[in-house]
Amino acid sequence: MEKNAKILIIDDEPDFAEAFLRTLEGRDYQVTAVSGAEQARGMVGKAEPDMVILGTLAPAGEAFRLHQWLKQHPRYKEIPLLVIDARYEERGLRGWKMEEGLRLEAEGYVSKPVEPASLVPQIQSLLERAVRIIKVLVVDDHTMVRDGICAVLQLRKEMDVVGEAVNGQDACEKVMRMLPNVVLMDIVMPVMSGLEATKRICQECPQSRVLILTQYDEEENMLVAKQAGAYGFIPKKAASSELVAGIRAVGSGRYYPPAFAYVSANWEEGMTS
Repeated sequence: MEKNAKILIIDDEPDFAEAFLRTLEGRDYQVTAVSGAEQARGMVGKAEPDMVILGTLAPAGEAFRLHQWLKQHPRYKEIPLLVIDARYEERGLRGWKMEEGLRLEAEGYVSKPVEPASLVPQIQSLLERAVRIIKVLVVDDHTMVRDGICAVLQLRKEMDVVGEAVNGQDACEKVMRMLPNVVLMDIVMPVMSGLEATKRICQECPQSRVLILTQYDEEENMLVAKQAGAYGFIPKKAASSELVAGIRAVGSGRYYPPAFAYVSANWEEGMTS
């Protein structure tokens, strides 16, 4: 699904919405733009879009409520969703609050100011639904943990475990040889920790994205994972239910969990405020 895909733009800034519409129409997409939440709810059913771009809506909280409606609707929850947040100084008027961003369930997140043309590659990527093989390197110093993860992944036709590593140093060496799409990384390991290995991999082999396994699931762990350069994290206690979803997301260049996109984008804007 690439050309002629149907895209719905929801944004209350007329100049931005018009520029976005013209940019996408110039690339042969079928585009509809609306400026309010109620219009959007009605138009989703009429236009049957292949993707929704959810921009800014006043008052603050309106975009978040529409996002929740889309993701809870049995018919529309699978539509790829790109969220465009308000400029940082306008978040209180038409943007997302921190607690809303931490509940983000979207395939992409950016914030204004942004040029519509710069988002075209991301939109194209989100619209491509063809299944591809995701190469995974499993890193953990416990044999039983690695065996359990590999057993789960070997049942997935779209995933290929290309190797295993027993510590961070071993992981760095194997990443350079095997070039996996996703590195599933434990944190606490001998020789070199998972966080140190993540930093090295992000610097030396950025095309291999790291998904960290952690004992905890607090917000602080999102920040630690982001600081190291990871694309996300999965609590070990939830690994069985989230493992496949996390690898799929990170393998396609998206953050996991989805709220990690919000944390990452706002890291420099005072996440502790």
